[in-house]
Amino acid sequence: MHEEVTENMPLITNDAVVFGLLMIILACVFYTTASPHPFWKRFYSVVPSVLLCYFIPSLLNTFNIINGQTSGLYFMASRYLLPAALVLFTISVDFEGIMKLGPKALIMFFAGTLGIVIGGPAAMFIVSLFDPGIVAGDQVWRGLSTIAGSWIGGGANQAAMLEIFEADPDTFSTMVTVDVIVGNLWMTFLLWGAGRSARLDRTFKADASAIEDLKKRIEDFRLSISRMPTLSSVMMLSGVCFGVTGFSHMSADIIAPWIALNAPGLSTLSLTSSFFWMVVLATTIGLGLSFTRLKELEGVGASRIGSVFIYILVATIGMQMDITSIADNPGIFVAGIVWMLVHISILLVTGKLIKAPFFYTAVGSQANVGGAASAPVVAAAFHDSLAPVGVLLAVLGYAVGTYAAYLCGLLMQWMAGIIS
Repeated sequence: MHEEVTENMPLITNDAVVFGLLMIILACVFYTTASPHPFWKRFYSVVPSVLLCYFIPSLLNTFNIINGQTSGLYFMASRYLLPAALVLFTISVDFEGIMKLGPKALIMFFAGTLGIVIGGPAAMFIVSLFDPGIVAGDQVWRGLSTIAGSWIGGGANQAAMLEIFEADPDTFSTMVTVDVIVGNLWMTFLLWGAGRSARLDRTFKADASAIEDLKKRIEDFRLSISRMPTLSSVMMLSGVCFGVTGFSHMSADIIAPWIALNAPGLSTLSLTSSFFWMVVLATTIGLGLSFTRLKELEGVGASRIGSVFIYILVATIGMQMDITSIADNPGIFVAGIVWMLVHISILLVTGKLIKAPFFYTAVGSQANVGGAASAPVVAAAFHDSLAPVGVLLAVLGYAVGTYAAYLCGLLMQWMAGIIS
Protein backbone atom coordinates (compact mmCIF):
# COMPACT_ATOMS: atom_id res chain seq x y z
CA MET A 1 0.00 0.00 0.00
CA HIS A 2 2.80 2.37 0.93
CA GLU A 3 4.65 1.59 -2.31
CA GLU A 4 1.52 2.29 -4.38
CA VAL A 5 1.02 5.66 -2.72
CA THR A 6 4.70 6.52 -3.21
CA GLU A 7 4.55 5.48 -6.86
CA ASN A 8 1.57 7.77 -7.54
CA MET A 9 3.06 10.74 -5.73
CA PRO A 10 3.76 13.67 -8.05
CA LEU A 11 7.30 14.90 -8.54
CA ILE A 12 6.49 18.21 -6.83
CA THR A 13 4.22 18.22 -3.77
CA ASN A 14 5.12 21.57 -2.16
CA ASP A 15 2.49 24.14 -3.18
CA ALA A 16 4.98 26.98 -2.83
CA VAL A 17 7.16 25.30 -5.46
CA VAL A 18 4.15 24.55 -7.66
CA PHE A 19 2.98 28.15 -7.41
CA GLY A 20 6.45 29.37 -8.36
CA LEU A 21 6.43 27.03 -11.35
CA LEU A 22 3.01 28.28 -12.47
CA MET A 23 4.17 31.89 -12.20
CA ILE A 24 7.28 31.11 -14.28
CA ILE A 25 5.03 29.55 -16.93
CA LEU A 26 2.79 32.64 -16.96
CA ALA A 27 5.83 34.93 -17.14
CA CYS A 28 7.30 32.97 -20.07
CA VAL A 29 4.01 33.00 -21.94
CA PHE A 30 3.60 36.76 -21.61
CA TYR A 31 7.28 37.43 -22.33
CA THR A 32 7.02 35.56 -25.62
CA THR A 33 3.64 37.17 -26.34
CA ALA A 34 5.29 40.60 -26.22
CA SER A 35 8.33 39.45 -28.22
CA PRO A 36 8.86 41.12 -31.62
CA HIS A 37 10.44 37.93 -32.98
CA PRO A 38 8.63 36.77 -36.18
CA PHE A 39 8.29 33.19 -34.87
CA TRP A 40 6.37 34.26 -31.77
CA LYS A 41 4.23 36.68 -33.76
CA ARG A 42 3.23 33.84 -36.10
CA PHE A 43 2.79 31.41 -33.20
CA TYR A 44 0.45 33.67 -31.23
CA SER A 45 -1.52 34.52 -34.34
CA VAL A 46 -2.60 30.86 -34.21
CA VAL A 47 -2.46 29.98 -30.49
CA PRO A 48 -3.97 32.43 -27.95
CA SER A 49 -1.70 33.14 -25.01
CA VAL A 50 -4.46 32.41 -22.48
CA LEU A 51 -4.79 28.90 -23.93
CA LEU A 52 -1.15 28.16 -23.09
CA CYS A 53 -1.66 29.49 -19.55
CA TYR A 54 -4.29 26.81 -19.16
CA PHE A 55 -2.82 23.99 -21.26
CA ILE A 56 0.79 23.85 -20.03
CA PRO A 57 -0.21 23.32 -16.36
CA SER A 58 -2.57 20.57 -17.54
CA LEU A 59 0.41 18.77 -19.09
CA LEU A 60 2.30 19.01 -15.81
CA ASN A 61 -0.66 17.39 -14.07
CA THR A 62 -1.09 14.75 -16.77
CA PHE A 63 2.54 13.64 -16.49
CA ASN A 64 2.38 13.61 -12.67
CA ILE A 65 4.89 16.42 -12.21
CA ILE A 66 2.27 18.14 -10.06
CA ASN A 67 -1.14 17.05 -8.75
CA GLY A 68 -3.93 19.56 -9.16
CA GLN A 69 -6.38 17.48 -7.14
CA THR A 70 -4.31 17.46 -3.95
CA SER A 71 -2.93 20.97 -4.32
CA GLY A 72 -4.57 23.82 -2.42
CA LEU A 73 -3.74 26.38 -5.11
CA TYR A 74 -7.08 26.23 -6.92
CA PHE A 75 -8.88 26.78 -3.62
CA MET A 76 -6.62 29.76 -2.93
CA ALA A 77 -7.15 31.26 -6.38
CA SER A 78 -10.91 30.68 -6.48
CA ARG A 79 -11.58 31.87 -2.91
CA TYR A 80 -9.05 34.72 -2.55
CA LEU A 81 -7.95 35.92 -5.98
CA LEU A 82 -11.24 35.42 -7.83
CA PRO A 83 -13.36 37.69 -5.57
CA ALA A 84 -10.53 40.24 -5.51
CA ALA A 85 -10.45 40.16 -9.32
CA LEU A 86 -14.24 40.56 -9.46
CA VAL A 87 -13.91 43.73 -7.39
CA LEU A 88 -11.07 45.08 -9.55
CA PHE A 89 -12.99 44.37 -12.77
CA THR A 90 -16.31 45.80 -11.61
CA ILE A 91 -15.00 48.87 -9.79
CA SER A 92 -14.79 50.75 -13.10
CA VAL A 93 -17.72 49.06 -14.84
CA ASP A 94 -19.54 51.07 -17.49
CA PHE A 95 -23.22 50.34 -16.78
CA GLU A 96 -24.41 52.49 -19.66
CA GLY A 97 -22.16 50.63 -22.08
CA ILE A 98 -23.25 47.22 -20.82
CA MET A 99 -26.93 48.17 -21.15
CA LYS A 100 -26.23 49.10 -24.77
CA LEU A 101 -25.10 45.56 -25.46
CA GLY A 102 -28.80 44.70 -25.70
CA PRO A 103 -30.71 41.47 -25.03
CA LYS A 104 -28.59 39.15 -27.17
CA ALA A 105 -26.26 38.27 -24.30
CA LEU A 106 -29.24 37.05 -22.23
CA ILE A 107 -30.72 35.15 -25.17
CA MET A 108 -27.43 33.31 -25.73
CA PHE A 109 -27.14 32.53 -22.01
CA PHE A 110 -30.58 30.92 -21.89
CA ALA A 111 -29.89 29.12 -25.19
CA GLY A 112 -26.85 27.63 -23.46
CA THR A 113 -28.99 26.59 -20.48
CA LEU A 114 -31.53 24.96 -22.81
CA GLY A 115 -28.69 23.12 -24.56
CA ILE A 116 -27.57 21.57 -21.26
CA VAL A 117 -31.12 20.61 -20.20
CA ILE A 118 -31.93 18.96 -23.54
CA GLY A 119 -28.40 17.71 -24.14
CA GLY A 120 -28.32 15.32 -21.17
CA PRO A 121 -31.24 13.06 -22.17
CA ALA A 122 -30.36 13.48 -25.86
CA ALA A 123 -26.80 12.24 -25.22
CA MET A 124 -28.13 9.23 -23.30
CA PHE A 125 -30.44 8.34 -26.20
CA ILE A 126 -27.78 8.78 -28.90
CA VAL A 127 -25.14 6.77 -27.01
CA SER A 128 -27.69 4.02 -26.25
CA LEU A 129 -28.18 3.49 -29.99
CA PHE A 130 -24.58 2.23 -30.17
CA ASP A 131 -24.07 0.70 -26.72
CA PRO A 132 -26.97 0.82 -24.24
CA GLY A 133 -24.72 -0.50 -21.48
CA ILE A 134 -22.82 2.79 -21.27
CA VAL A 135 -25.83 4.77 -20.03
CA ALA A 136 -27.90 1.96 -18.52
CA GLY A 137 -28.37 1.57 -14.81
CA ASP A 138 -29.90 3.66 -12.07
CA GLN A 139 -26.62 5.27 -11.00
CA VAL A 140 -25.66 6.61 -14.44
CA TRP A 141 -28.47 9.14 -14.77
CA ARG A 142 -28.03 10.11 -11.12
CA GLY A 143 -24.35 10.78 -11.74
CA LEU A 144 -25.05 12.66 -14.97
CA SER A 145 -27.44 14.94 -13.05
CA THR A 146 -24.43 16.24 -11.08
CA ILE A 147 -22.80 17.26 -14.38
CA ALA A 148 -25.99 19.12 -15.26
CA GLY A 149 -25.69 21.02 -11.97
CA SER A 150 -22.07 21.89 -12.64
CA TRP A 151 -22.76 22.95 -16.23
CA ILE A 152 -25.60 25.27 -15.25
CA GLY A 153 -24.07 27.42 -12.54
CA GLY A 154 -21.13 25.60 -10.99
CA GLY A 155 -20.03 23.62 -7.96
CA ALA A 156 -22.81 24.72 -5.61
CA ASN A 157 -25.47 23.50 -8.01
CA GLN A 158 -23.51 20.29 -8.60
CA ALA A 159 -23.51 19.62 -4.86
CA ALA A 160 -27.26 20.29 -4.80
CA MET A 161 -27.87 17.66 -7.51
CA LEU A 162 -25.66 15.18 -5.65
CA GLU A 163 -27.85 15.62 -2.58
CA ILE A 164 -31.13 15.51 -4.49
CA PHE A 165 -30.44 12.51 -6.75
CA GLU A 166 -28.02 10.65 -4.43
CA ALA A 167 -25.33 9.40 -6.82
CA ASP A 168 -22.89 7.00 -5.17
CA PRO A 169 -19.29 8.17 -4.53
CA ASP A 170 -17.66 6.09 -7.29
CA THR A 171 -20.14 7.29 -9.90
CA PHE A 172 -19.77 10.87 -8.73
CA SER A 173 -15.97 10.64 -8.99
CA THR A 174 -16.25 9.52 -12.62
CA MET A 175 -18.72 12.27 -13.42
CA VAL A 176 -16.47 14.93 -11.91
CA THR A 177 -13.72 13.79 -14.27
CA VAL A 178 -16.09 13.97 -17.26
CA ASP A 179 -17.24 17.39 -16.08
CA VAL A 180 -13.69 18.76 -15.83
CA ILE A 181 -12.28 17.21 -19.03
CA VAL A 182 -15.21 17.90 -21.38
CA GLY A 183 -15.97 21.33 -19.92
CA ASN A 184 -12.34 22.42 -20.16
CA LEU A 185 -11.96 21.09 -23.71
CA TRP A 186 -14.86 23.33 -24.70
CA MET A 187 -13.31 26.22 -22.80
CA THR A 188 -10.11 25.61 -24.76
CA PHE A 189 -12.00 26.09 -28.02
CA LEU A 190 -13.65 29.27 -26.72
CA LEU A 191 -10.27 30.72 -25.80
CA TRP A 192 -9.01 29.80 -29.26
CA GLY A 193 -12.07 31.37 -30.85
CA ALA A 194 -11.62 34.61 -28.87
CA GLY A 195 -8.60 35.40 -31.04
CA ARG A 196 -10.67 34.85 -34.18
CA SER A 197 -13.88 36.54 -33.08
CA ALA A 198 -13.83 39.08 -35.91
CA ARG A 199 -13.68 36.32 -38.53
CA LEU A 200 -16.41 34.33 -36.79
CA ASP A 201 -18.60 37.43 -36.55
CA ARG A 202 -18.30 37.92 -40.30
CA THR A 203 -19.34 34.29 -40.82
CA PHE A 204 -22.41 34.81 -38.65
CA LYS A 205 -23.03 38.26 -40.16
CA ALA A 206 -23.08 39.55 -36.60
CA ASP A 207 -22.94 43.19 -35.57
CA ALA A 208 -20.29 43.57 -32.88
CA SER A 209 -20.34 47.38 -32.93
CA ALA A 210 -21.85 47.63 -29.42
CA ILE A 211 -19.04 45.46 -28.04
CA GLU A 212 -16.40 47.51 -29.84
CA ASP A 213 -18.04 50.71 -28.55
CA LEU A 214 -17.92 49.41 -24.97
CA LYS A 215 -14.24 48.52 -25.34
CA LYS A 216 -13.48 51.99 -26.73
CA ARG A 217 -15.41 53.72 -23.94
CA ILE A 218 -13.46 51.75 -21.33
CA GLU A 219 -10.13 52.49 -23.03
CA ASP A 220 -10.94 56.21 -23.26
CA PHE A 221 -11.88 56.28 -19.58
CA ARG A 222 -8.67 54.51 -18.62
CA LEU A 223 -6.58 56.97 -20.60
CA SER A 224 -8.35 59.93 -19.02
CA ILE A 225 -7.53 58.82 -15.46
CA SER A 226 -4.27 56.97 -16.10
CA ARG A 227 -1.37 57.95 -13.86
CA MET A 228 1.87 56.49 -12.61
CA PRO A 229 1.00 54.12 -9.75
CA THR A 230 2.60 55.02 -6.44
CA LEU A 231 3.11 52.72 -3.47
CA SER A 232 0.24 54.41 -1.64
CA SER A 233 -2.15 54.03 -4.60
CA VAL A 234 -1.27 50.35 -5.08
CA MET A 235 -1.72 49.75 -1.36
CA MET A 236 -5.08 51.53 -1.53
CA LEU A 237 -6.10 49.30 -4.43
CA SER A 238 -4.94 46.18 -2.55
CA GLY A 239 -6.79 47.27 0.57
CA VAL A 240 -10.02 47.75 -1.38
CA CYS A 241 -9.99 44.47 -3.30
CA PHE A 242 -8.81 42.23 -0.46
CA GLY A 243 -10.82 44.13 2.13
CA VAL A 244 -13.97 43.50 0.10
CA THR A 245 -12.87 39.87 -0.35
CA GLY A 246 -12.50 39.46 3.40
CA PHE A 247 -15.85 41.14 4.06
CA SER A 248 -17.51 38.92 1.45
CA HIS A 249 -16.11 35.79 3.09
CA MET A 250 -17.14 36.95 6.56
CA SER A 251 -20.65 37.82 5.42
CA ALA A 252 -21.03 34.61 3.41
CA ASP A 253 -20.02 32.56 6.45
CA ILE A 254 -22.88 34.21 8.36
CA ILE A 255 -25.57 34.41 5.67
CA ALA A 256 -25.30 30.91 4.14
CA PRO A 257 -25.55 28.95 7.45
CA TRP A 258 -28.37 31.23 8.65
CA ILE A 259 -30.40 30.52 5.50
CA ALA A 260 -29.58 26.80 5.71
CA LEU A 261 -30.92 26.76 9.27
CA ASN A 262 -33.96 28.99 8.86
CA ALA A 263 -34.98 28.49 5.23
CA PRO A 264 -33.40 25.25 3.96
CA GLY A 265 -35.77 25.20 1.01
CA LEU A 266 -33.79 28.07 -0.50
CA SER A 267 -30.94 25.64 -1.20
CA THR A 268 -32.60 25.13 -4.60
CA LEU A 269 -31.47 28.68 -5.42
CA SER A 270 -27.92 28.00 -4.14
CA LEU A 271 -28.63 30.48 -1.33
CA THR A 272 -27.15 28.10 1.24
CA SER A 273 -23.78 28.10 -0.57
CA SER A 274 -21.02 30.26 0.93
CA PHE A 275 -19.26 30.40 -2.44
CA PHE A 276 -22.41 31.78 -4.06
CA TRP A 277 -22.67 34.57 -1.50
CA MET A 278 -18.95 35.32 -1.72
CA VAL A 279 -19.21 35.84 -5.49
CA VAL A 280 -22.44 37.83 -5.29
CA LEU A 281 -21.22 40.10 -2.49
CA ALA A 282 -17.83 40.78 -4.08
CA THR A 283 -19.51 41.58 -7.41
CA THR A 284 -22.23 43.73 -5.83
CA ILE A 285 -19.84 45.73 -3.67
CA GLY A 286 -17.50 46.22 -6.63
CA LEU A 287 -20.40 47.51 -8.70
CA GLY A 288 -21.43 49.81 -5.85
CA LEU A 289 -17.90 51.22 -5.59
CA SER A 290 -18.01 52.08 -9.29
CA PHE A 291 -20.33 54.97 -8.31
CA THR A 292 -17.69 56.44 -5.99
CA ARG A 293 -14.31 58.10 -6.47
CA LEU A 294 -12.72 54.68 -6.03
CA LYS A 295 -13.66 54.16 -9.69
CA GLU A 296 -10.49 56.12 -10.45
CA LEU A 297 -8.35 53.28 -9.07
CA GLU A 298 -8.61 51.98 -12.63
CA GLY A 299 -6.08 54.69 -13.44
CA VAL A 300 -3.39 52.89 -11.42
CA GLY A 301 -4.11 49.52 -13.01
CA ALA A 302 -7.07 47.94 -11.19
CA SER A 303 -8.16 45.78 -14.11
CA ARG A 304 -4.54 44.97 -14.99
CA ILE A 305 -3.95 43.54 -11.52
CA GLY A 306 -7.33 41.82 -11.72
CA SER A 307 -6.14 40.18 -14.96
CA VAL A 308 -3.03 38.89 -13.14
CA PHE A 309 -5.30 37.24 -10.57
CA ILE A 310 -7.48 35.76 -13.31
CA TYR A 311 -4.51 34.28 -15.17
CA ILE A 312 -3.31 32.67 -11.95
CA LEU A 313 -6.81 31.20 -11.63
CA VAL A 314 -6.59 29.95 -15.24
CA ALA A 315 -3.32 28.15 -14.45
CA THR A 316 -4.81 26.51 -11.36
CA ILE A 317 -7.86 25.40 -13.38
CA GLY A 318 -5.54 23.87 -15.97
CA MET A 319 -3.51 21.99 -13.38
CA GLN A 320 -6.57 19.95 -12.41
CA MET A 321 -6.98 18.39 -15.84
CA ASP A 322 -5.55 14.94 -16.60
CA ILE A 323 -5.82 14.29 -20.33
CA THR A 324 -5.11 10.54 -20.00
CA SER A 325 -8.12 9.96 -17.74
CA ILE A 326 -10.30 9.97 -20.86
CA ALA A 327 -9.09 6.41 -21.49
CA ASP A 328 -10.34 5.16 -18.10
CA ASN A 329 -14.03 5.27 -19.06
CA PRO A 330 -14.25 6.24 -22.75
CA GLY A 331 -17.95 5.42 -23.08
CA ILE A 332 -19.16 7.90 -20.48
CA PHE A 333 -16.78 10.50 -21.92
CA VAL A 334 -18.41 9.98 -25.30
CA ALA A 335 -21.76 10.68 -23.65
CA GLY A 336 -20.31 13.86 -22.14
CA ILE A 337 -18.93 14.98 -25.50
CA VAL A 338 -22.26 14.32 -27.26
CA TRP A 339 -23.99 16.28 -24.50
CA MET A 340 -21.64 19.21 -25.01
CA LEU A 341 -22.13 19.03 -28.80
CA VAL A 342 -25.90 19.40 -28.31
CA HIS A 343 -25.24 22.45 -26.12
CA ILE A 344 -22.90 23.90 -28.77
CA SER A 345 -25.32 23.18 -31.63
CA ILE A 346 -28.19 25.01 -29.94
CA LEU A 347 -25.89 27.93 -29.18
CA LEU A 348 -24.62 28.17 -32.77
CA VAL A 349 -28.10 27.86 -34.30
CA THR A 350 -29.45 30.53 -31.94
CA GLY A 351 -26.43 32.75 -32.61
CA LYS A 352 -26.93 32.39 -36.34
CA LEU A 353 -30.65 33.19 -36.11
CA ILE A 354 -30.20 36.36 -34.04
CA LYS A 355 -26.82 37.23 -35.60
CA ALA A 356 -25.14 37.30 -32.21
CA PRO A 357 -21.42 38.12 -32.00
CA PHE A 358 -19.19 35.20 -30.99
CA PHE A 359 -18.49 37.02 -27.72
CA TYR A 360 -22.11 36.45 -26.65
CA THR A 361 -21.92 32.79 -27.68
CA ALA A 362 -18.70 32.23 -25.72
CA VAL A 363 -19.70 34.08 -22.56
CA GLY A 364 -23.29 32.80 -22.63
CA SER A 365 -21.96 29.26 -22.79
CA GLN A 366 -19.24 29.67 -20.17
CA ALA A 367 -21.56 31.44 -17.73
CA ASN A 368 -23.40 28.11 -17.75
CA VAL A 369 -20.63 25.54 -18.07
CA GLY A 370 -17.91 27.34 -16.13
CA GLY A 371 -19.75 29.69 -13.78
CA ALA A 372 -18.07 32.57 -11.96
CA ALA A 373 -14.66 30.90 -11.98
CA SER A 374 -14.23 30.92 -15.75
CA ALA A 375 -16.91 33.12 -17.39
CA PRO A 376 -14.86 36.27 -16.67
CA VAL A 377 -11.76 34.43 -17.95
CA VAL A 378 -13.38 33.83 -21.32
CA ALA A 379 -14.87 37.34 -21.41
CA ALA A 380 -11.47 38.88 -20.61
CA ALA A 381 -9.89 36.81 -23.41
CA PHE A 382 -11.83 39.05 -25.81
CA HIS A 383 -10.87 42.18 -23.86
CA ASP A 384 -10.31 42.72 -20.16
CA SER A 385 -12.93 45.47 -20.10
CA LEU A 386 -15.57 42.83 -20.97
CA ALA A 387 -14.93 40.68 -17.88
CA PRO A 388 -17.85 42.23 -15.91
CA VAL A 389 -20.28 40.88 -18.54
CA GLY A 390 -19.05 37.37 -17.77
CA VAL A 391 -19.37 38.01 -14.04
CA LEU A 392 -22.96 39.22 -14.27
CA LEU A 393 -24.08 36.32 -16.46
CA ALA A 394 -22.34 33.81 -14.18
CA VAL A 395 -24.33 35.13 -11.21
CA LEU A 396 -27.48 34.59 -13.28
CA GLY A 397 -26.30 31.01 -13.81
CA TYR A 398 -26.32 30.45 -10.05
CA ALA A 399 -29.90 31.69 -9.86
CA VAL A 400 -31.37 29.38 -12.51
CA GLY A 401 -28.88 26.51 -12.25
CA THR A 402 -30.52 24.29 -9.66
CA TYR A 403 -33.98 24.49 -11.21
CA ALA A 404 -32.72 23.79 -14.73
CA ALA A 405 -30.38 21.01 -13.57
CA TYR A 406 -33.21 19.40 -11.57
CA LEU A 407 -35.39 19.40 -14.70
CA CYS A 408 -32.52 17.88 -16.67
CA GLY A 409 -32.11 15.18 -14.02
CA LEU A 410 -35.79 14.26 -14.24
CA LEU A 411 -35.57 14.09 -18.05
CA MET A 412 -32.53 11.79 -17.80
CA GLN A 413 -34.38 9.59 -15.29
CA TRP A 414 -37.21 9.33 -17.80
CA MET A 415 -34.75 8.55 -20.62
CA ALA A 416 -33.07 5.86 -18.47
CA GLY A 417 -36.46 4.18 -18.10
CA ILE A 418 -36.92 4.15 -21.87
CA ILE A 419 -33.44 2.76 -22.50
CA SER A 420 -33.82 -0.04 -19.99
